[in-house]
Amino acid sequence: MTSSTDLATGTGRLPGQAGTLLAELGERAELHDLYDEYGSPVYHDITASDTHEVRELVRLVRSSSGPVLELASGAGRLTMPLLALGRAVTALELAPGMLGALDERLASAPARLRARCTVVRADMSRFALGQRFGAIVLGTTSVSLLDAPGRAGLFAAVREHLAPGGRFLISTVDDALTDSGADPGSDEQVYALSGVSGRAYRMHEYWPRGALARTVSIFPADLDRVPDGPVRIFTSSVAVVLADLLIDEMAAAGLSLVARHPLPTGGARHRDVLLEMEAAV
Repeated sequence: MTSSTDLATGTGRLPGQAGTLLAELGERAELHDLYDEYGSPVYHDITASDTHEVRELVRLVRSSSGPVLELASGAGRLTMPLLALGRAVTALELAPGMLGALDERLASAPARLRARCTVVRADMSRFALGQRFGAIVLGTTSVSLLDAPGRAGLFAAVREHLAPGGRFLISTVDDALTDSGADPGSDEQVYALSGVSGRAYRMHEYWPRGALARTVSIFPADLDRVPDGPVRIFTSSVAVVLADLLIDEMAAAGLSLVARHPLPTGGARHRDVLLEMEAAV
């Protein structure tokens, strides 16, 4: 079985070792997009306890004032720490599966946090909320989900929604750190992941050197022990959108760079950076 992933890859197949594993599973394999109704719970399971970017983003948002807009909020990995600052937060997300996971997380949160959160289903590349925000946040390098026209729409909408003196905080791959000591001949990295549920996963990241996209595929950690029946594999094609390119694109949209904050995480082949932007005068 294949899903909307076919539209992203054009083949319903996976590159590298992940493709070999998929082929070995044969008809048992169900290939799903990482953000569909089946993939969203797995994504949430893996990222719920991930503190990547959280400290840096919270520190910068704390120094701003007024309501906060979080774009591509997903299941709320950043939403909950932002709400804990005592600010009103609008969480914008498009994928129904992610919205469902966020609703569940909010339902179990203290009432005072729920009261400060507004959830909006919308496309981050074109949104109109009729409100301005002291801080707009786009974390988890989610800008990589958009193509160039989509990013142009995003930046125009951000410029329109920033309050005077407001900040746009966006994470992406830092082009200055793409060589991080990994084996230059290796196109594929494999990582062991553990979810908050206790389930174990194996993530394959296929990224040929110089390619403008990387393919992320998530399998159960031990395929030999998976019971008989369908095996769901989750994948996403992630664009590599370098920081310098984003800075130039945002400048064209009327956003100027305030600071570039290195992040201590990323992958074996890259490091991430948090860009702090403001509306150009």
